[in-house]
Amino acid sequence: MGTQILLLLLGSVALLVWGVRMVRTGVLRAFGTALRRLLAGAARQRAGAFAGGVVAAAALQSSTAVAVIIGGFAGQGLIGTAPALAVLLGADVGTSLAAQLLATDVKWLWAVLLAAGVPLFLTARGERRKGMARLLIGLGLVLLALSQMGLAAALLRESPTVRLVLATLGAEPLLAFLLAGLLTWLVHSSLAIVLLVISLAASGLVGSALSVALVLGANAGGAAAPLLALAGSGPAARRVALGNLGMRGGLAVLALPLAAPLGQGLEALFMTPGLRVGMAHLGFNLLVALVFLSLLGPVALLLERLLPAAEAGPDADQPRHLDPSVLESPVEALGCATREAILLGERVDAMLAQSWTAIETGDGARIRAVEQADDAVDRLHEAIKLYLVQASRAEMSGEESARAVEILAFVMNLEHVGDILDKNLMELAAKRGRLGLSFSEEGLEELRALHARIMETMRLSLNVFTTRDLGLARRLFADKAGLRAAEREAAGRHFDRLRQGRSESLETSAIHLDMIRDLKRIHGHLTAVAYPILEAAGELAESRLRARTE
Repeated sequence: MGTQILLLLLGSVALLVWGVRMVRTGVLRAFGTALRRLLAGAARQRAGAFAGGVVAAAALQSSTAVAVIIGGFAGQGLIGTAPALAVLLGADVGTSLAAQLLATDVKWLWAVLLAAGVPLFLTARGERRKGMARLLIGLGLVLLALSQMGLAAALLRESPTVRLVLATLGAEPLLAFLLAGLLTWLVHSSLAIVLLVISLAASGLVGSALSVALVLGANAGGAAAPLLALAGSGPAARRVALGNLGMRGGLAVLALPLAAPLGQGLEALFMTPGLRVGMAHLGFNLLVALVFLSLLGPVALLLERLLPAAEAGPDADQPRHLDPSVLESPVEALGCATREAILLGERVDAMLAQSWTAIETGDGARIRAVEQADDAVDRLHEAIKLYLVQASRAEMSGEESARAVEILAFVMNLEHVGDILDKNLMELAAKRGRLGLSFSEEGLEELRALHARIMETMRLSLNVFTTRDLGLARRLFADKAGLRAAEREAAGRHFDRLRQGRSESLETSAIHLDMIRDLKRIHGHLTAVAYPILEAAGELAESRLRARTE
């Protein structure tokens, strides 16, 4: 019986976490653009920034989501550190208000919300209607989970083992603090953990002092989650998350020794145990806002010293468009990945253009410049790939999944092009320069013509990826046959010179033919972008083999 009750509690917590996540994704997909505009507009002054954070977090039921959005804004230079921190202080208060609302006696509404949300989700076509359906279903699941948690907690009250564990936690507030912080970080939702504590307190399983310690731990864990989510972002984005952790988490640590007297004060003020927990959560975040709203200027200066802006390198190889705040909105995330993929294509295009001078001259400095450019291409490729993996964790439609695969295939092909330029063509150029060899005038002109043709293919490939135009895709695909013919002609003329005994051709034959081969490989990677477009239009045959006649 005890195992069944424990499973009921664990299942209820899991349902609660999932419901909170559905609310967040539903709001982002239905009103994400409006919320971001609200935050961007409100952040122009400190009071507006605080109010905008309250509204956004109350709607999203997640201060972590607001922190990631604001961190993305800060990383793009759209908002300063001080107003961004004001938004997060408001967001922490907003989640506290959401907890208070959900803890009231409205749990019976779960059936109404699910009955309205499920049919809407099954019949909805547009993104906004589906988002609204997710919002209704998520709220219904949250209320259902709270009802089940209350039932499970009431049953667990009779368990001696549970009482012993909770008594141990009550005697060790630091352990309770760390446990709540860890759980909050794992589920990325302080709201879910606070609602769990409210249910346990309402059932008499945890006292006021332990409730305060758990609430403080949940707040510290909730402040740590955005820091990890923005760990791969630039200094400006990480400053916001670090500042939030320092303010919210730091004050939680300082308040922990006062858990017992704070619990006694709550008992004197509020009769209902669950209400005490909610007020502890709200009161703590209001205190954080009261203490730090007037100190945001000095806090921002300190953060800027701790995390100074990175100096722009010569290749400035940091991603520019991979906004982490839109990862739960597949349409926007794919748009960001597309823009970054185009930027990657422009880098490879520049690298390809630089490669000809290196091939022609064999100059070591130019060869090294191409090799360094490939390092930047590799880093950007990895960033886009990781971003697409993160974006794929949100529920995507079939069309969105196909587009994600297209983007991933495109950036992988670009990375292969960079590798061929770096590890093959530049090595051949370096070898020719090291040995002091020279191409014949005809051979050099053939390579120049092939390289120019690949440059044209590069530009056409980028245009096909950007526009997904069927006519351009046909042109790109048809260019494969033309390139094969050009390759055969170039190789044939080279063999003619070999038969004539031309000394330059004899000395550079292996390098010359290898360069032709590598340019053809690059062409193959660039034309691959046309395949999914032609396949979707039903214009790509499954096999190029002719049917055999018996």
